Amino acid sequence: MALLSVEAALARILADVEAVGQETVELFDAAGRVLAEDLPARLTQPPFDASAMDGYAVRAADVATLPASLTVIGEAAAGHAFHGSIGAGEAVRIFTGAPVPAGADAIVIQENVEGKEGSTGRPGKGTVIRVVDGRPDPDHLRRRGGDFSAGDVRLAAGRRLTARDITLAAAMGYARLPVHRRPTIAILATGDELVPPGETPSPDQIVSSNPYGLAAMVRAAGGEPRLLGIARDTRESLDEHIARAADADILLTIGGASVGAHDLVVPALADAGMTLDFWKIAMRPGKPLIFGRRGAQRVVGLPGNPVSSLICTRVFVVPLIGLLSGAGITAAEPQPALLAAPIGANGPRTHYMRATTVSRDGGARRVASAPSQDSSLMTPLAASDCLIVRPPGAPPLPAGEAVEVLDLDF
Repeated sequence: MALLSVEAALARILADVEAVGQETVELFDAAGRVLAEDLPARLTQPPFDASAMDGYAVRAADVATLPASLTVIGEAAAGHAFHGSIGAGEAVRIFTGAPVPAGADAIVIQENVEGKEGSTGRPGKGTVIRVVDGRPDPDHLRRRGGDFSAGDVRLAAGRRLTARDITLAAAMGYARLPVHRRPTIAILATGDELVPPGETPSPDQIVSSNPYGLAAMVRAAGGEPRLLGIARDTRESLDEHIARAADADILLTIGGASVGAHDLVVPALADAGMTLDFWKIAMRPGKPLIFGRRGAQRVVGLPGNPVSSLICTRVFVVPLIGLLSGAGITAAEPQPALLAAPIGANGPRTHYMRATTVSRDGGARRVASAPSQDSSLMTPLAASDCLIVRPPGAPPLPAGEAVEVLDLDF
């Protein structure tokens, strides 16, 4: 029986996925969250015509011909507006960020003005200044609403919030933001051969490293990881651990998904209510992948091999988290690159080759595959920043040929 293609497997995993519910969080806690609603501005920015420079607020008509003499009638500073109005032949001393007084329509920078300084070190009220040089620059006056006006939508639903977005949201008048709940991803390692990190394994055991790498990838992709520990190779232990994941949006199991006598994960999941969708795909590494559903919960059974487990999570689970979190899958999709060194022909399964970006010359990204693609080696994966995606039956490619890569920045 032909193995399911990666494309078909991904389509099944992502079918009918809807974003999880929303919640409201403090602005301080909103970084990295996905906006659940369009965000219309509650305020106008700037809220008034403001000066972008230190100088004098004037009428443009009064400085159309230079030199021009003007009488200072007051001062405006940030947070301290001048409340009068400027008439013909008048000026108001103004500082950056201050509201432009009524009647003024131009800013003359202080470098272009001569005038007697008072006790404050600047021309005082009643002083006559002389504008000797330069025409007023329109950019020296920031018009009301030049950034945004009340009602303008500057942040749209589905946006993963950055520091820049949070700054904008605060300026728009928000102290709390509507965001999607982070999808919960329960992570369950299985196998008698596993011990937690920090413990010394016996001669026939290894350290359970997978859950921690998966948790880091899940968190970076916008999910909330929950470690369920290690289930032993008994139905009682598996049943107990699987039951703890009942309320998770995704259950990731690690190992125990092959055909050996001790591989009990699929029967245990079936008895827990999972409907199996597929088992095994045409992928390298990561052939023994399980996918099913348990009500609204998606269940992904990952291979026990750490490299296979992490790569399968990058290919299938990261896009799933993107949809559940409301962010979409754009950030999880392949990107174009050029080969920095030749690669050989590919076999019958899609191959995700560990690779490193060598250069970005003239905007073109050049990548080189790791010297060894042995799926048992974790060091090459840690040294890689992307995966070269090789279609089934792809021919050898020389340096300089175009390929697609999946970034490993999750």
